[in-house]
Amino acid sequence: MGRAFEFRKERKFKRWAKMAVQFTRLGKEIVMAVKDGGPNPESNSRLRTAIQNAKAVNMPKDRVEAAIKRASSKDEKDYEELVYEGYAPHGVAVLVETATDNTNRTVANVRSYFTKVGGTLGKTGSLDFVFSRKSVFRFDPGERDLEELEFELIDAGLEELFVETDEEGKDVAVLHAAYEDFGKMQKTLEGMGIELKSAKLERIALSTTEISEEDAADVLKLIDKLEEDDDVQAVYHNMAE
Repeated sequence: MGRAFEFRKERKFKRWAKMAVQFTRLGKEIVMAVKDGGPNPESNSRLRTAIQNAKAVNMPKDRVEAAIKRASSKDEKDYEELVYEGYAPHGVAVLVETATDNTNRTVANVRSYFTKVGGTLGKTGSLDFVFSRKSVFRFDPGERDLEELEFELIDAGLEELFVETDEEGKDVAVLHAAYEDFGKMQKTLEGMGIELKSAKLERIALSTTEISEEDAADVLKLIDKLEEDDDVQAVYHNMAE
């Protein structure tokens, strides 16, 4: 009984820690969106998307409003968005998106994470042949006919539509469109009354690297360390599932 209690306690702690990281990243995204296009989500599509993504992970409304208010202050920091590319151990490509107010700190940290596990940091653009940037939308499929929906979304730039299972075992419809079609697809989905769970620009691996479970543990150490860093917004890799 004691072990079971400790296990549940550990899982709960990890879940809360993951949620805290998500809130920090979304808060930063909201700040950047406001600085980029103003505090009105009706006229600022980037802010509207950030708020939408915050709702999807149950970020408290007061935290969202606080981030918008904070961003409107002249004293709030400006964040620079930078991308780092490199290889983890065993030839796995890793791409790291960051938003930072101190580039020297961020690059030093990212480089140290790669170095400590035997990886290498590469030059910008070195992984262009590995990852493609896509518009990715997720929503509850419900009773909707996805084949019919595909035809309706072709003109908005639909490339792919499929269903995956989330961490809670629920079905989630995933839609891919070209990077440049993000705004058009988002507007089309909103016009159709589809409530999005998330709307993001993500890096999709064009090819994957097969490695053993033992080697995968080395790669996951790097990914975990990167994802714990406050300056990191997203981490992508091409390690096969």
